[in-house]
Amino acid sequence: MAVGIFDSGLGGLTVLDAVEKRLPDVPFVYLADSAHAPYGVRTADDIFDLTCAAATRLFDAGCDLVILACNTASAAALRRMQEAWIPQDKRVLGVFVPLIEAMTERQWGDNSPPREVAVKHVALFATPATVASRAFQRELAFRAIGVDVEAQACGGVVDAIEEGDMILAEALVRSHVDALKRKMPDPDAAILGCTHYPLMQSHFQDALGPDVRVFSQASLVADSLADYLTRHPDMLGTGKSDFLTTGDARRVSDRATQFLRRRITFQSA
Repeated sequence: MAVGIFDSGLGGLTVLDAVEKRLPDVPFVYLADSAHAPYGVRTADDIFDLTCAAATRLFDAGCDLVILACNTASAAALRRMQEAWIPQDKRVLGVFVPLIEAMTERQWGDNSPPREVAVKHVALFATPATVASRAFQRELAFRAIGVDVEAQACGGVVDAIEEGDMILAEALVRSHVDALKRKMPDPDAAILGCTHYPLMQSHFQDALGPDVRVFSQASLVADSLADYLTRHPDMLGTGKSDFLTTGDARRVSDRATQFLRRRITFQSA
């Protein structure tokens, strides 16, 4: 049995770490499409094709359920995949559903009319492709009224994290927060709309100030997955734990080991 977790690079390891702690008896197959990262600057059609290819690879590895631990893929490809592509006996879920549920305090299947929620001014930090998709704004609008969302495309942050240049990543975070605050001076909440960004969460929080509630996805996804598997135990699949990459396996292994501070060994996908 295994659950697939996919990201364009290593940011999804933040999700993997959280779900492994929440579900220690469940094996996971992690796939990093490092050869084509980052996705945040690609077209929607390109992201769709790459995400379908990655999901297929995880299905082939014995995963009946795949988590897109990549906001760009979730925003730009997931709805299209669910409407016309995913095989009937498989499931593909995205990472921003639990985040929307947490912000609106309602379940995804709740189709009641939109209502007022606690947050009013939301800062969204994400990749250019996620920002362009307007997926967060669309899903929020289905469920909440009176929420002002100001998005900031955080170019360069994913690249710096993937390269291990955390000094540059911190500088870019502060620059992007400054740019956001020029448009929305006093947000009351912030979304870290990329699974790489939890690695920089303290820097986002410092730049935003202590009064801004920062929503990060890893723990929310872990709780949501645990609930889903309780309701759908048949989706555990047949695969065994593995780490796969389309990039240089040795280099990706070294970066992943730095991320999680434990030895991670990737195999070529």
